[in-house]
Amino acid sequence: MQLFVDIGLVILGYLIGSIPSGLIIVKLKTGKDIRQVESGRTGGTNAMRAAGFWAGLFTALSDVFKGVLAVWIAQWISPDSHWVHILAPIGAILGHNYSLYLPDFDEKGNFKRFRGGAGGAPALGGAIGLWWPSIFIILPLGALVFFSLGYASVTTLSLAIFAIVVFGVRLAIGAPGADWIEVLYGVIAGALLTWSLRPNIKKLFNGTERVVGISLHGKLKARKEKRDAEDALKDV
Repeated sequence: MQLFVDIGLVILGYLIGSIPSGLIIVKLKTGKDIRQVESGRTGGTNAMRAAGFWAGLFTALSDVFKGVLAVWIAQWISPDSHWVHILAPIGAILGHNYSLYLPDFDEKGNFKRFRGGAGGAPALGGAIGLWWPSIFIILPLGALVFFSLGYASVTTLSLAIFAIVVFGVRLAIGAPGADWIEVLYGVIAGALLTWSLRPNIKKLFNGTERVVGISLHGKLKARKEKRDAEDALKDV
């Protein structure tokens, strides 16, 4: 019976993760379909592109909460099933990336895939649910990466890396409640994020990945492009 309960909790995590926060928030604010904007993903970065900073922030917070909620429900219903405590937020990441509520069809009406985001926010939420003080470490470090480098994809991947480091350090120093299974959560989450960001990683290597304008890198890049354009006009 416990096995069926745990399987149900993982499925519930997937259903929670599937809630398309970005689609809902952008639709309510602008009437746009976020899937038709830039990358087409439903996460916070694309919501910011579609409807501004606050829409992006609320989307990100909502997506983080999906991961947190999946862990909390699993811990509440199955307090002794440590495996399900990491598999429920893994389910939430999968739901966020491949939302059951966002099927995509080709021109002939044939099913192609499930749409969604990249998984960074629910992955962060899962880490917070497993050990809530991690928010004070992972979130500031992730924000530093985002506002300095300006690559949403790199920021997303860094969240999983920081989670692995945080949980690994806790395990190494023998912190109360530390468990190797939390490190495994970070590894699995990182693998899922890497898989979903394959196109972005390819763009990073060939130098065509988008830079967020509000980042330090974005501002420096915009300044350089403006200066280059002015120099080009002078040469005409």
